[in-house]
Amino acid sequence: MVNPHPRRRGQRIPRSRATASSAIPSTGRRASFLVFACTIPFAVIVLIWQHAQLMERLEGGGEYSAYVEVEDDDSEDELSWGDSVQQAVDVVKFVAYGSGWLSEKDDDYPIDDDDQVDEDTNSEIDEDTNSANLNSASAPSKINKLLRSASEQAGSIIPYDLSVNHLKLITDAPGKPLTQPLSPHASSASVWEDFLPVVKPTDISFRWRHQAKAGSSTENAAKVAAYRIEARRIGGILLWDSDKIQVDDELPFSSPWPATILPKAGEIIEWRVILWDVENKAHSSIWSKFAVGPAEESDWKGQWIAHPVDMNTFHKDEKKTTECERWKMRRSLPLFRAQLPSQTILPIIENEEDALVSALLVVSGLGSFRVSMDGVPLSASGPIDPPFTDYSKRVMYRGFDVTAFLASEGASENSHAIGISMGSGWWDHRPLSGFAKFDLLPRGPATIVAQLYLTTTKGNIHVVIPTDGSDTAKSAWQVTRGHIRESDLFTGEIVDVGVMSAIEGWDTPTGWSESERWVVPVVYHTDVSPQRRREEIAIRANAMKRTSEKRTTDVNFASPIGKLVPPEIPPILPMEQIAPDEIHDLGSGRWLFDFGKAFSGMLHFDEGLPTPIIPETYPRAHGFKAASEQGDSFITVIYGESLEMTTGDINRVLVAGLGLHDGGPRHVSNEAGAQDNHPCFPEDQDGILSQRDVFVSPKRNSGTERPFSSVRQSHFTTHSFRFAEICCTSEPPAGVRALVYRTAFSEWGTFDSSNVLINGGYELVKNAMVSNMLSVQSDCPHREKLPYGGDLVADSPAAMHMFDMSSFYKKTVQDWLDAQWDNGAYTETSIWQDLNDYAGIGHGAGETVWATAPPVITVRHMQHYGDLEFLAESLPNHIRWLEFLNQYFNRGMEEKGYDEDLRKYDGEGSGLGDWLALRGRDTFLTHTAFYMAAARCVAYIARKVGDEKMTRKSLAQAEIIRKRIASLYLMNGKDDFDFPRGHASHTPGPEMSLFSRIVPGEKRCVVLKNWFKRSGSIWPGDEETLFLKELDESYAQEMVRTGELVKESDGYHMGWSQWQGFNEGIFAIRYALKTLSDMGFHHIALRKAAGFGFATSEYMMRHNATTMWESWWRSEDLYSRNHPMLGAMAEWMSSSVAGVSHYPTTTGARKMLFWPRFPKSATTLEYASATQGTVRGDYSIAWRFEDLPADKSQYNSATVQVRVRFLVPPGGEGVVRPPVIASSKTTATLRHATIAPDLINAKSSTSKECKRRRKARLGFSYSWEFDREKEKWYKHESGKAIGTPCESYLFHSSLDKTKWDNGMDITSAFSQKTDMPIAPGLYEILFTNWPLEKEIEGTGRIGNIPEYYNSNDLGPYCKDSSTFEWDIDDGTHII
Repeated sequence: MVNPHPRRRGQRIPRSRATASSAIPSTGRRASFLVFACTIPFAVIVLIWQHAQLMERLEGGGEYSAYVEVEDDDSEDELSWGDSVQQAVDVVKFVAYGSGWLSEKDDDYPIDDDDQVDEDTNSEIDEDTNSANLNSASAPSKINKLLRSASEQAGSIIPYDLSVNHLKLITDAPGKPLTQPLSPHASSASVWEDFLPVVKPTDISFRWRHQAKAGSSTENAAKVAAYRIEARRIGGILLWDSDKIQVDDELPFSSPWPATILPKAGEIIEWRVILWDVENKAHSSIWSKFAVGPAEESDWKGQWIAHPVDMNTFHKDEKKTTECERWKMRRSLPLFRAQLPSQTILPIIENEEDALVSALLVVSGLGSFRVSMDGVPLSASGPIDPPFTDYSKRVMYRGFDVTAFLASEGASENSHAIGISMGSGWWDHRPLSGFAKFDLLPRGPATIVAQLYLTTTKGNIHVVIPTDGSDTAKSAWQVTRGHIRESDLFTGEIVDVGVMSAIEGWDTPTGWSESERWVVPVVYHTDVSPQRRREEIAIRANAMKRTSEKRTTDVNFASPIGKLVPPEIPPILPMEQIAPDEIHDLGSGRWLFDFGKAFSGMLHFDEGLPTPIIPETYPRAHGFKAASEQGDSFITVIYGESLEMTTGDINRVLVAGLGLHDGGPRHVSNEAGAQDNHPCFPEDQDGILSQRDVFVSPKRNSGTERPFSSVRQSHFTTHSFRFAEICCTSEPPAGVRALVYRTAFSEWGTFDSSNVLINGGYELVKNAMVSNMLSVQSDCPHREKLPYGGDLVADSPAAMHMFDMSSFYKKTVQDWLDAQWDNGAYTETSIWQDLNDYAGIGHGAGETVWATAPPVITVRHMQHYGDLEFLAESLPNHIRWLEFLNQYFNRGMEEKGYDEDLRKYDGEGSGLGDWLALRGRDTFLTHTAFYMAAARCVAYIARKVGDEKMTRKSLAQAEIIRKRIASLYLMNGKDDFDFPRGHASHTPGPEMSLFSRIVPGEKRCVVLKNWFKRSGSIWPGDEETLFLKELDESYAQEMVRTGELVKESDGYHMGWSQWQGFNEGIFAIRYALKTLSDMGFHHIALRKAAGFGFATSEYMMRHNATTMWESWWRSEDLYSRNHPMLGAMAEWMSSSVAGVSHYPTTTGARKMLFWPRFPKSATTLEYASATQGTVRGDYSIAWRFEDLPADKSQYNSATVQVRVRFLVPPGGEGVVRPPVIASSKTTATLRHATIAPDLINAKSSTSKECKRRRKARLGFSYSWEFDREKEKWYKHESGKAIGTPCESYLFHSSLDKTKWDNGMDITSAFSQKTDMPIAPGLYEILFTNWPLEKEIEGTGRIGNIPEYYNSNDLGPYCKDSSTFEWDIDDGTHII
């Protein structure tokens, strides 16, 4: 008989929606508890009940928690009832939650979305602990087993967030729709996860995080004393037990599977970790799960297969047709399916001596694919699956646990069906070219590869129904044209509702029907070798010269497909659902849905779509000429981030794919419809490549009752939008929600403060970052969707603060390693697109800053995640890049017009530099500084992996480059760190040189002093000029009064500010803010971030931004409004405004820096907080001014107290750096919590309060709107959620009961600016007699700060100028 997962029965229901999944009926659960509870006094039951509720909130249950015996070294074989009340507590907790007596509906703690991603919280126990067993004669022995298992929960340190190779099991994507209609033929079996990590047998590393258990002793929870990893095959067979490993110093960053007992491909493995605290008490994690997949090409029995017609379009005989014609021949997109006959699996299932325990389906497909079994989708993923890579180099596959389908009742008698639906993805896209150049990407027909592993109790593994393209009827696989007429990442999907209805049940055994439309697929084939394709691309990139005549045309010219690899990152999943804020009737059956913020995703129709109507005239871009001519019915959906100001329609220009548009009604750059003549430009998009989905029902289906009611969503594309227009229906569709899609990594970082503008800036960055994480970190999620190196250099610190980027950035660097040319050059984008190579030094290299992203990201990855193997693997590639620079840099710079001593250089040169700054961009400095950074990165990495020779060589080289920069930029004697002919007007001179330790130590303070001489200027931008022309005089006068406008003889002008706003480009933002805060001028950095007017976050929000813009200026026709490029400020907010960051020389976040810096005046900021997730656990900080006067006019002069709280996780290390104490009367007292408080409850309550505040729209309070009738701008007062202030959970009222030690006076240590190490736990520092003072004004919004550049006192951080060299272990200031 079948031996399925023994602890998995029934349908799993996500915690946030219903009760836990159950091993036995609810009546049985309560009976089992009552039988057991009768042996325990009632008072103990009460105690146990209270404790169990607390523990459940803390641990969150567990997807695969189950009983397995693990004993402490000194434990007894038999445990009695009298051992301790604590053991009884643990026993009843174990039974109550494990058997389901306590369900999640009894617990009102709402887990965060991120918790849902990391691990579902349903918990089952072994069959041994069901009610029948507890009522049996063997109950005492069962109780003793439970007692022994309960000892695993007695420890003070709880492991969680289990990952394998940086990948976590994802049971339910938090944004997955609640209901998905299935075919009546579909199986009733359940899907157990949305993402199952799959690894190679030879590459398995275990990681986890941990936290202190509420109520535990801080001393006991300070350190992990030992750990143990257990791994077992599904079915209970133990595969590996590490035994109890003592931790003498600190935990390793990961624990590898031993090479001596490797698992087999096809196995599905459960694993857990047990941690022992200082008192040698153990606590087990829940059981997690992963699968072992094929490691080598030889492990694949399946072949890549394709539709024969599709494959034939890549034959030379079809080359007489155009690329577009051949692409259209491949529409509609194919569906693949295979039938698993009962006779194939019957011998395995009915083998009682070697029963089936698991079934693993491994699949990949190009372009994108979705898999179902017996009519049930196996994951909520779809868009861009597999993730975007150079598919001619490597392609990721997915693994799906389909055991439930084969283990269900009657499964052995039934056949089973696998279905795979296809989208185009980045593989077979519409052949248009714009910003993205598709002819440079690998390309071929839609194709799949798959095979099914069946594993038995004895470890025997059978591979069945591999994909094959046999020309005989023996093939298990079939292919046909499906219901998706077109799928494109830039233009959207066209879904044929009629075909969708006609083929219902196509992927089920009972709905299976043989027809002529289903044909046998063919094996994917090409005459193009990977090496030859690479050489042809390299020649085009000038990375190599052609050595022979161009080859003749290939017979089969599809791109080669690279090696198959397991998933390196989580898939793109729906991470959030958003209901519309407002619905507007635009007339003619057109409805505008406003979802309140911008993101990437698509609409989901919970109740389907209504029957469409036919308006007299279709609104622009909502028509579908081909359908109308045939009398077909259709509904269109157009997506966009903003509204066109002169029409009120969606601004399609700003989200036009590939940058193909006619300029739009306000800035017409081309004649309307001009783009329609572009080869393969889609019909009916009226000159603007639009984000559009179409659902069409052919006329022949007109008799079908409500054919559109079955429509739910598109699947193989994502759109960037806040607004969506649906046309044309008599009423707006009901149950419309937006699904937010992104790569499903965990959220690790948070930030909050009292300042709406600073909070709003953080949200702008985060929303833009989320929108651009679709398997690559892109620049914008609509126009280009490409991974640019410069954006990664600028924004990776912010991304690594917000999210667990461990797998994502490892994959990102691997993309660049694949793209590296044979001469060592790195490219500008991770897949070469020939975009800005003119700005580099030639020979295939991208612009130097952009091309140096791989080594920079590698160093930052080490600082955050401690993956030493990753360093060793990538070092040879980074050395090759450095050697390339050594060979070509100086000559390349000379060819670009840079003279050696910069005597002729005026600041304008070839290069991108500090991109989109308002100042001039010093491209020589950025080119050369990142050459230095490449050498520093190699030195850093070589040191970590023990290559001392390379360390010395590259470190010496970095120092030579640094000295050259310093010599040139101090040559003019002005000490303003500018090129010789400069006038202190370019970026990023002083900011970069100070932050990156390029300035000699003895010059750093005078360079800082002279930096304050810089001022702002007038801005002549087009939209800003038009805005002022369309502004009433009364508004203009008020803006002059506030300093936002300057009135001159020729009228009003907007200006940008050096010290009360931003002018920096994508790199100098971080350098400026961090340098100001670190060198004693944090209040100036705050003023920049909290500034108002042009070139600030406030300016974007006043124009209804919810995501960061690509530029500081407003654009209605060119620059993206969903672009995190300028988002480096977000990491500064957590590290400097709140005060928690990675210690500069740490690796793997072993040591974190707490450095709270307070504003001079409380008018700027009253409180701030942040959490920084790490591989060890969460570090948190919160500070606030207390005893503030009721009269806010005294916020510049009052004396207050400041309370600061820090949290260090078990096994972590913190360093507290004192803020500058401004008064001799100020005292500082430190105290440490002796008992770990209930932080889970505090977080939950604080989160609820913050959501309430956001719902009340207590954030940014106004916007500028355009009156289309009067053609005038006006200020509209209206509260928004963005920027809403929320206080930290560390100040929740429940923590007022925290038990603290007696405390200690640390005033003297802080007065001496001495860093103070702190051990794990919760801490509080109270500063008394803290004086507030008025901020220095300077000479106005666009002026400078003479109070500083005329002063000889530049603060406490300039007292010692002799120690300012870069430390080779410093990953923060490497560049």
